[in-house]
Amino acid sequence: MTPTSAPTALRGPVTPAVMRRVFAVLGMGMLLAACRPADSADAPASGAPANAATPATSAVDDIPACPAGASVMDGWNDRAPPRRIFGNTWYVGTCGLSAVLVTSDQGHVLIDGGTVAAGPLIAANIRALGFDPHAVKYLLNSHEHSDHAAGLAHLQAATGAPLLARAPAVATLRKGRSDRSDPQYLEPGGTFPPVADVAVIGDGEVVRVGPLALTAHATPGHTPGGTSWTWRSCEGARCLDIAYTDSVSAISDAQYRYLDHPEMVAAFRRGLDTLAALPCDIHVTPHPLGSDLFARLAGDGTPPLVEAGACQRYAQNGRAQLDARLKDEAAGRKP
Repeated sequence: MTPTSAPTALRGPVTPAVMRRVFAVLGMGMLLAACRPADSADAPASGAPANAATPATSAVDDIPACPAGASVMDGWNDRAPPRRIFGNTWYVGTCGLSAVLVTSDQGHVLIDGGTVAAGPLIAANIRALGFDPHAVKYLLNSHEHSDHAAGLAHLQAATGAPLLARAPAVATLRKGRSDRSDPQYLEPGGTFPPVADVAVIGDGEVVRVGPLALTAHATPGHTPGGTSWTWRSCEGARCLDIAYTDSVSAISDAQYRYLDHPEMVAAFRRGLDTLAALPCDIHVTPHPLGSDLFARLAGDGTPPLVEAGACQRYAQNGRAQLDARLKDEAAGRKP
């Protein structure tokens, strides 16, 4: 299960409470040799276009729709009906926390694991679409907080797949708890089940499974290990770029000050620049309502699923939030 670039294999994020202050969240056993990630961003970020893998069955009719009018803080542990986003890309998360499955005839990739309670729901949604969880070859993560990483241990047990993460997130994912490098470290309830099999993937590296090619983009700031992912999905001759962009909210516990960590602020700003430049026909965020995903999947075109400039606007919102946070800190205001 070692990527072709041979990242270090490490054998062996943050709590719903903290997110009360979120004022906007818009702000990857052995693989076949053909199923290994490539080694750098010099390889095409999209690879050969992957056409949709059609599920053999569908058992989603009895899953209630997520309630209208919910906020980004609602429905984290409520199963959402799984559905196709576009081509071979599927939503398998909960009403409040995204998990995305990218499929192929040679194996799949799953991004994010939700909470402890959400892990089994994600596995059930994969099965409901007719896909075998054991065909998931890699687990990926947006960032090392419990609302997006606590279900990964369950999903690793269900799939047998290793988790790939950028180096700043690896220790947290392996231990199930963060440290002071995390702006939200002191928030209560931040621990989660440790993930046993975690390997390092670098900024710009490409995760490959058969025709699939997902590129990792370093977008820290919300956490040190924040990572966004891009890939290309096709329906027939129509191919689109999908961007799963990490959270960009500059929030913290009561002690952390971004002004005391200029290297984090600089990395945050670089990540926002990266987000704004991503190939981004379809924008998805770790909290589905952060990108109005369910409304965009409704099919009536209001708002549209494909929206030019969505990632740029998301990055702009992140910059505005960061600037406001720094201004508040400079004025002596507490988080």
